Amino acid sequence: MAEAKAPQRGGYAEEVSAERLAEIGLRFEVDGEIATIALDRPSKRNAQTFATWAALADIGGNLPEQVRIVVVKGEGPSFSAGIDLQMFTPEGVPGQGSFSSAARLDTTAFEQRIRTFQQGFLWLRRPEIVSIAAVHGHAIGAGFQLALACDLRIVADDVKFCMKEPAMGLVPDLTGTKPLVELVGLAKAIDICLTARTVLADEAMRIGLAERVVAPGDLAGAVQDKIAELLSTNRDAAAATKRLLQGARARTLEEQSAAEGAEQAQRLKALFG
Repeated sequence: MAEAKAPQRGGYAEEVSAERLAEIGLRFEVDGEIATIALDRPSKRNAQTFATWAALADIGGNLPEQVRIVVVKGEGPSFSAGIDLQMFTPEGVPGQGSFSSAARLDTTAFEQRIRTFQQGFLWLRRPEIVSIAAVHGHAIGAGFQLALACDLRIVADDVKFCMKEPAMGLVPDLTGTKPLVELVGLAKAIDICLTARTVLADEAMRIGLAERVVAPGDLAGAVQDKIAELLSTNRDAAAATKRLLQGARARTLEEQSAAEGAEQAQRLKALFG
């Protein structure tokens, strides 16, 4: 297992310690061009805490340059059951505080803290990598949003997606609302979030939340197959194409055509210049 070294992409100050990650309930491994992040609190169904989100941000900020594929998965029976309910108690999670203590911060400081946690999800969209969520069992709230932060979702047929926050008096704030709307449309996103209902595998596939549904025992193999397909393309061309696709919704056809031309000019210069 390789630890992430000095900041190369995100500028975060701290290195990611394997020992510290283990305390938080995460594993981070790098094997050549493939990085794997495993949520590893199976007894808690991989429930997430403030420390989880800060550690995800540190991993992104220290990701080795050679990495092209990032796989996010969960150990045990669930991908992630969402927020650790201990965070809702007055005492909170030992050493991390609670939502009630965080809410006592002034508004500016509280919003800044949320933005810091969001960095743990945002980096998974970088053009130079492709992120894959391997999702099985529960993907609730923060777990659903972590899956939505990834470019692709390959799911087991026992998956249970649920945006639980509105039922708890909260809003989804870990960058999940935009990709959800883009994937399923506004009306379906409203239905999923405001009812806090469960979306099972067949519906997830039908509405675009999942790229592929497989039996739980086939999930790891399906992810490896997708990795092989993704690594078969040129790295720089893949990054340029992802940039084009990510910007397409915000551009007019004319603007997108111009962006295509600019990217292609750079590719041709790199290949033949």
